[in-house]
Amino acid sequence: MIRFGTGGWRAIIADGFTKENVRILTAAAAAKMIDHDEAGNGFIIGYDRRFLSEVAAKWAAEVMVGYGVPCKVINFEAPTPLIMFTVNYYRAFLGMAVTASHNPAIYNGIKLFMKGGRDAGEELTKKIERYIDAVKPDEIKSVDYEEARRKGMVEEINPMNEYVDSILRQINVDAIRARNLKVVLDPMFGVSKTALQTVLMTARCTVDVINERRDALFGGRLPAPNIKTLNFLSNYMEEHHCDIGIATDGDADRLGVIDDKNEFLHPNKILVTLYYYLLKVKRWRGAVVRNAATTHMLDKIAEKFGETCYEVPVGFKHISSKMAETNAVIGGESSGGLTVRGHIQGKDGIYAAALLVELIALTGMKLSDFYKEITENFGSLEMEERDFKFSAERKAEIMRVLMEDRKLPDFSLEIDHVSYLDGCKVYFKNGGWIIGRFSGTEPLIRIFCEMPDLPMAENVCDILQRFLRL
Repeated sequence: MIRFGTGGWRAIIADGFTKENVRILTAAAAAKMIDHDEAGNGFIIGYDRRFLSEVAAKWAAEVMVGYGVPCKVINFEAPTPLIMFTVNYYRAFLGMAVTASHNPAIYNGIKLFMKGGRDAGEELTKKIERYIDAVKPDEIKSVDYEEARRKGMVEEINPMNEYVDSILRQINVDAIRARNLKVVLDPMFGVSKTALQTVLMTARCTVDVINERRDALFGGRLPAPNIKTLNFLSNYMEEHHCDIGIATDGDADRLGVIDDKNEFLHPNKILVTLYYYLLKVKRWRGAVVRNAATTHMLDKIAEKFGETCYEVPVGFKHISSKMAETNAVIGGESSGGLTVRGHIQGKDGIYAAALLVELIALTGMKLSDFYKEITENFGSLEMEERDFKFSAERKAEIMRVLMEDRKLPDFSLEIDHVSYLDGCKVYFKNGGWIIGRFSGTEPLIRIFCEMPDLPMAENVCDILQRFLRL
């Protein structure tokens, strides 16, 4: 069964991610486009460095062409934000990235993008799932990839220049050039190097790169930039005295940062830093959008500047949709994905990294000092995050306790209210909160808790963990 989660469809290679399933999903997307007269501008396909990604992109193109839909295939291992940019650039109604983003190396998957380059919304993915259920695998049409290319139904394209130029137009290149900053980039064996290095070197930064080769096993690590996976980047920062260390996940839509004090800057703090920077320094105006598992520091900043912070379910499609509705300045999530108004309508770790470099150059401040200014004005909140695997039986039991019976432990804190918008989120009157929810991309239950200090957050997590017997 092919079903879309919060970040597209993902499955273990040779288990769920198979040639047949890629063909089924593509045939369903083609049928949907044809039935709704959306095939005119063709279909965009891109892929990352994972095992089978390039091959699967060709499987998808063969099926699209089999149904008469012309394809533009990006002819290199491409960042997901570049693929989203390309969908918008060519005004295509639909496009795909073959990627499993930050998932372990045994996974691959497909993200779908709709008109404008946005993540496919739930309404669209539900429609495509209905088409998927109607596909008969032995009746899927296809045309050999090379034959389709010779006939002009597949066009191989390179939109890197257009994408890089779009970012350079958004940032203050002159301010960065004047600072002669030293940056170290860790693509985590993924696809960000060419685009991000080009942007930064055009702005005359000195750029060193680590973990740049292709490795479908991602060096034996999870290709997600977090405090546990960025030890190489941290060591390089300490040894070479760089201004900032930047890491991107496997498909470059998420960002991780090591600051000038050689400390990991949590994605929550990146979001807070950029929102405050855009409002205070660049004097933008507008709301912010975050998901239910992301810091409420954004709420504090929005309130100070007379703006609104909107909360949505986890899944970047919800953030993109709310940003379009409210013309928000920035939207993001605690897992490292964010987007900024005026660029693509989806996560872009490359553009976010360029903005952070601009911040250092334009303010003349070190990143750590800039965040210190924020905490001096707004205080601080600390987050504890925990992941737990589960069996099918345990998932049903936890769902029943939290979502059906709606039982809660005694947190020894006064509760303000409880939301079941996405999992179970408890808001406390001290300004803290805790949420328990099932991941939409991996077989995990996740607990996030934010409190005025870390020991309190850890204690509240312990209480919910014991209550759910995790």
